[in-house]
Amino acid sequence: MILADKIINERKKLGWSQEELADQLDVSRQSVSKWESAQSTPDLNKILKMADLFGVSTDYLLKDEIEVVDSSEYKEDVASYKEDTRKVSLEEATRFLEVVKRTAPKVAFGVSLCIASPALLMFLLGFSEMGYIGENLAVAIGIVVLLVMVACAVFMFIMINQERKPFEFLETVKIDTAYGVDGMAKERKAEFESRRTMMVGFGVMCCILCSVPLIISALFSEKCGNESLVVFMVGVLLILVSTGVNLIINGSEYSTACDKLLQSGDYTLEGKKASKKIGKIGSIYWPVVVAAYLGASFITGMWEYTWIIWPVMAVLFGAVAGIVKASMKE
Repeated sequence: MILADKIINERKKLGWSQEELADQLDVSRQSVSKWESAQSTPDLNKILKMADLFGVSTDYLLKDEIEVVDSSEYKEDVASYKEDTRKVSLEEATRFLEVVKRTAPKVAFGVSLCIASPALLMFLLGFSEMGYIGENLAVAIGIVVLLVMVACAVFMFIMINQERKPFEFLETVKIDTAYGVDGMAKERKAEFESRRTMMVGFGVMCCILCSVPLIISALFSEKCGNESLVVFMVGVLLILVSTGVNLIINGSEYSTACDKLLQSGDYTLEGKKASKKIGKIGSIYWPVVVAAYLGASFITGMWEYTWIIWPVMAVLFGAVAGIVKASMKE
């Protein structure tokens, strides 16, 4: 069976007319008619898109010797996303990008508050080591400030979530963009690319170099026998990490929003399905991490060391997310 016949068969299975298929592929009805009459051949991008729409493999479409499609591995994805397909107009897409541009700095600041929240506690513990303040008072003030900073960040996240809530479907369902949306998203992403590269670059540099002051202070503390400097540098490390993450988020949020409209990067159909699973895992994982951190810190009283739980658990969660995505590809 040749490609032309397969296009006709799969189109009819979906109950689509030539015009409806043409709308899905952003081509004219005449183009579809020529494909089905074998007068012309669709380009590779259109074949890939048809494989996705029909829920079949590209091998099935391209190889004449494959007469019957084995679409078992695709049916679940197609069935689940076909029902949830959302049309996105140019006005809605523009409004979404404006909301992201306005709220991205707030998201970055909120995340920075969470990361830097233990910094004051580290500084106060350093002063405590030097005898300028009692340890109990240092811990009390540090914990209060930590909780206030986290509470402020959570409040910001709730408000931002309310503002972005109308666009949550972009992360979970298949979208059908109106004419002009893809071109607009590509253009804006390209305009922002140089700024994104610079901000992400500086952010990554901050995260890599954040441990340098801590390493240097550890070497000096061995010689002079003063551990307070090390505790101070833990606070500096947290501030540098929060600064780096702030830059990365500010640089990435807008490009990520464009990817959502283009259904590229992490927001392909496959990526959206993986994100759902990762979100469910994260809703259990992070509360457990918070409980473990607070429990270990209060029980041992070693706040200057228990902060290490956060980077370790963050890296571990990244590994878990990677495993989930790899399993989805298989």
